[in-house]
Amino acid sequence: MIKRLIVICIAIISSSVFAQQGTASPYSFYGIGSLKFKGTVENRSMGGMGVYLDSIHLNLRNPASYVGKNIDAYPFEGESRPVKFAVAGTTSNVKLKGDSGEIDGNSATFDYIALSVPIGKFGFGFGLLPFTSVGYKLDDINNNDDIINRFRGEGGVNRVFAGFGYQISKKLGFGVDINYNFGNIQNSAIEFAYTPEGELIELQTREDSRSDLSGLNVNFGLAYKTKISDKLELSATATYAPQSQLSSENERSYSTIIINTVTEREVTLNTIEADLDAQNLRNTKLTLPSRWSIGTGIGRPQSWFVGAEYTLQSTSDFDNPFYSNEVSSFENASEIAVGGFYIPDFDAFSGYLKRVVYRAGVNFSNTGLVVKNETIKQFGISFGLGLPVGQRSSDPFSNLNLGFELGRRGTTNNNLIQENFINFNVSLNLNSRWFKQRKYN
Repeated sequence: MIKRLIVICIAIISSSVFAQQGTASPYSFYGIGSLKFKGTVENRSMGGMGVYLDSIHLNLRNPASYVGKNIDAYPFEGESRPVKFAVAGTTSNVKLKGDSGEIDGNSATFDYIALSVPIGKFGFGFGLLPFTSVGYKLDDINNNDDIINRFRGEGGVNRVFAGFGYQISKKLGFGVDINYNFGNIQNSAIEFAYTPEGELIELQTREDSRSDLSGLNVNFGLAYKTKISDKLELSATATYAPQSQLSSENERSYSTIIINTVTEREVTLNTIEADLDAQNLRNTKLTLPSRWSIGTGIGRPQSWFVGAEYTLQSTSDFDNPFYSNEVSSFENASEIAVGGFYIPDFDAFSGYLKRVVYRAGVNFSNTGLVVKNETIKQFGISFGLGLPVGQRSSDPFSNLNLGFELGRRGTTNNNLIQENFINFNVSLNLNSRWFKQRKYN
């Protein structure tokens, strides 16, 4: 137990170092950044599907998973299920393709740190994970290869969540997450000016904006599981997050700068603050759209599972009055995820590879973002391994999970950018039975 607590403390300290996540996506320019996947490496390795719930893996997509009672009795024989702890991160490589060429980008992100504690018919969970991420460097170039505008952005919104679950019946569980969202987004834009002869003038103007965001939202979940034969089990899940709002404290300034054309270093000469109070933009409300999902799957416990999940988000309701532009808009977003896993022999006494979990999945999504009348869509395929760690006699349920994703986002139509990305995900799941009932005194 002491060793586990030491690992947890190290993970918490490490996560604070990487809490400011990064991205290399130019599409993080819009809205409040690119939405981060809320789910575990196990979910991502099955196409992002969150239908499957069991007693030894966290499932951050559905708060009904906090209970775990009778969802998967093996191997605990109806007694105390384990306390589940998980921490994860991702490294990404993205190739940005446009009409003028290609460029590579890289980022490393902290994904989540979470803990789930089941107590009787109840279960509790809490953790930290990124909600959105901003990280772009864009140059607008004319037909003469001159830079007209330069855009830079960084930051994002993080999320602390706490939730509970309740086992309504042997087959049905309910849960709710309460999320506190916080973070900041910083953007800068430079408009380049040239002489009639085409020479860059000495002084340029830069606009700097910053928004500090905070607010609450909730997510409800249901999970149903039942036997349909001696060997097969049916699962069904549903989640719903109602529309909510974030408070945004904003500031904006304009600076006169000199740019070193060799190093691109910017020297600020003077700065004036924008009068946001007069524009009613000092404090604004940002609308987060509602979201719901339904999923179902079938499988043989501790052997295999296959399922599908559909998600719809009312992204057309998204509103951020502080940031607006004429080239983008939002429509409702949707996603279809299909995936599953296979375990050759969950309880094998010999042959380590027989106990490995092999996962795969695919997803298709409309991100809800429309740029220059082009709907931004995404496609991805994923694979993963669940590797048992620890000693079989004392710690048989902890695992190391590896995931690999290949995908594409966006299009090159209308001078837009297409992203071809490769993600490598890793998580460590530690399980411990803190409340094991003694049979002998």
